[in-house]
Amino acid sequence: MSTPAPRIYRGLNRREHAGWIMGLTPLQALACIALAVPVLWTASDGRFADAALLLLLCGSTAALIVVPVRGRPALRWLWHLLLFQVGIVTGWSRWQSKAAAGAPVNPAEPDLPGILQRVRFPDGPPFRDQGRVCLIHDSVEGRWGATARLTHSGVGMLSHEQCERLASRLGNLLLSLGHREVVDRLSLLVRTVPDDGTEYEVWRSNHEIAQAPALARQATNELDETIGHVSVRHEVFVTVSGPEDKLRKPAAAAGGGVAGRAHALYRVLDGFEDPLKALGAQTVQWLDGAGMAEALRTGFNPAARAALATAHERGDSGRGLEMAAAGPTEAPSPSPRSYTHDAYTTASYTALMPEAGTAFGSLGPLLAVRTAGERRTLAIHYEVMDARRASRAVRGNRFRANVMTDYKRSKGFNTTATDEREAGGARAQERAVAAGHTMVRFAVAASVTVPRSWNIEDHAARLENDASGRFRLLRMDLAQDSTFVVAVLPVGIGLPRRRGGLL
Repeated sequence: MSTPAPRIYRGLNRREHAGWIMGLTPLQALACIALAVPVLWTASDGRFADAALLLLLCGSTAALIVVPVRGRPALRWLWHLLLFQVGIVTGWSRWQSKAAAGAPVNPAEPDLPGILQRVRFPDGPPFRDQGRVCLIHDSVEGRWGATARLTHSGVGMLSHEQCERLASRLGNLLLSLGHREVVDRLSLLVRTVPDDGTEYEVWRSNHEIAQAPALARQATNELDETIGHVSVRHEVFVTVSGPEDKLRKPAAAAGGGVAGRAHALYRVLDGFEDPLKALGAQTVQWLDGAGMAEALRTGFNPAARAALATAHERGDSGRGLEMAAAGPTEAPSPSPRSYTHDAYTTASYTALMPEAGTAFGSLGPLLAVRTAGERRTLAIHYEVMDARRASRAVRGNRFRANVMTDYKRSKGFNTTATDEREAGGARAQERAVAAGHTMVRFAVAASVTVPRSWNIEDHAARLENDASGRFRLLRMDLAQDSTFVVAVLPVGIGLPRRRGGLL
């Protein structure tokens, strides 16, 4: 009996802001036309020397506008490079915690670098039997959310049939998200946990039985020597968030303020645990303020997990980690290709889906740690469009595909395989939305973190090798500090508000 092949999911690489004319956006096309006008005007007047000079200047400007360089137009690269250098010269990109600088510290106030300064973490009212839940308020984008820690056994040992069932359940979860009026985004984050053995030694010393047989002790010691130093565990987080404009009315009905928004979110969170457990999660624990502080702290400093776990094991944690201690101690100005935080350095990427499609669970190799002591992360951010936005998007895709196909045929040009695939994909999406499905915006980010004394480029190259042949990893140069938040921290930041943004 033959083993069925895994299902391939295609059409995941469609750009939100695809070009209409020769791959150019309307704004780029208008800019090129405007730059061509003075050249043609001068040439028609017979001033060919001036026209040649204008052609050189305007052609160079058009190349900066049109030519893409690693996912961004050259002109945008120059703008980002200018901002990056200004941040280094003025010291804006350097950061040091208030405690390290000797400034007064409010234990309940977060002290975080970069784009995290716009995020607030107020505690909501008690939620069922789990106590208070830490809310995540993005004051710039106007979003409210909450994060849960999951325990999950992974999908590496599952059969194709089991993976298909999980993929179907994930689709149903996202579809149900589109039918809710309060939340529209779901972020899944998986982090490996480099273990130096400290946590295990504390646990073993507290649970060791003095009367254990000598042979059992010998076998345990041999196992510790063989696999103890390269053991890898995983942390799984899921973040659910919704925009302020959708939360405002139900929050006002629940009393307004932080408590009102919390109650509006709690109604949604109450129905999320069963779908998450259907996806294989054994437990779902919504994080309180101390739990969120620990998730942020261990994101910046993986070594802090051993100390925090030891404190929990001994019962010395008290109320837990304060939010003021959630961030790093210091973060120097980032280099163009990596981000340094405390004693660690991180290189972050966005993963671009392949043209040939992908299978469920194919992102797993990005989490395969190659060296004891390194950490890898993988984050997938979903935003489910409502029915109106999805219908408008598929109509636009179909109209654009039909216009380009009809134009080429009218001029006597043959349509390419790419054109036919785009037109077929647009029609398939329109049929799916008409049948009651929806569209999902998504972004995938991955990172590798190593001690600062290690060569980050070696480990970044290994991560790229693991993605080779499966995905294209695009290193987010000049934006490593922001991409670190997207790829490593469970705060739900990862999708831009406008089309064609960071990821």
